[in-house]
Amino acid sequence: MKIAASERARAAAPCLGCIFATAAIAAAVLASFLYLGIDFRALFAGESLAAMAKFVAEFFPPDLSPAFLSKTAWGALQTLAVSALGTLLALAGGALLALPASGRFGRALQRMARFILNLLRSVPELVWAALMVLAAGLGPFAGVLALALHTTGVFGRLFGETLENVPEAPERALREAGSGAVAAFAYGSLPLVWPQWLAYTLYRWEMNIRMAAVLGFVGAGGLGQMLYFHLSLFQQAQAATVIGAMFVLVFIVDSASSRLRRGLAPAYA
Repeated sequence: MKIAASERARAAAPCLGCIFATAAIAAAVLASFLYLGIDFRALFAGESLAAMAKFVAEFFPPDLSPAFLSKTAWGALQTLAVSALGTLLALAGGALLALPASGRFGRALQRMARFILNLLRSVPELVWAALMVLAAGLGPFAGVLALALHTTGVFGRLFGETLENVPEAPERALREAGSGAVAAFAYGSLPLVWPQWLAYTLYRWEMNIRMAAVLGFVGAGGLGQMLYFHLSLFQQAQAATVIGAMFVLVFIVDSASSRLRRGLAPAYA
């Protein structure tokens, strides 16, 4: 009884660490607002609200002329192709780097592979795109390279961690039975990690669709480049059509990818 009473008293006692962490976060948020000097009164002033309402009204009605819709559909297809090809290249690169990153080839190669993966994913896609535009020129190829480089770092980390957690018994049994290293991995470990890898790939592809649209702002082609062009010329009606196409494209890909991942759920649950 005494033990139970002491446990109840301990549970009812305030969590000093939780209180301290909450206070520290609140202080950091308040300090951020003070440091940035954000003036919410000016943001919600009548003049500011009127200017924002006028700006939003200029986007309506969107340009739905057949010629511009055809041009927008081509830009959406280009954005989709950039995201798909960039994700596919990253899938191959991430899988190759995941093998040494999981420690399969010794500590030295593991550290080197993890350093490369950290470097690739620490550089944002927009920075990679700016560099690739300088290296490969304006156009969708720069977007493909930018997405592939950053996503390779993400995939390599995720795939490597999956490999580290997979049971070693199936692959070891195949090796002891006389199978080669490649065949043992292909038939022993790969079937265990492939559903999870595919789920990661589909989820990341959803993110790359959005990022491929943004990369156009630095000249990487697709809908983003169209949006930047029309906004620069203050052609809000055309920009509204491009924004709508972005929404439709992301919605379609998100829905299809979510269904595929739900179908894979029993395989890796």
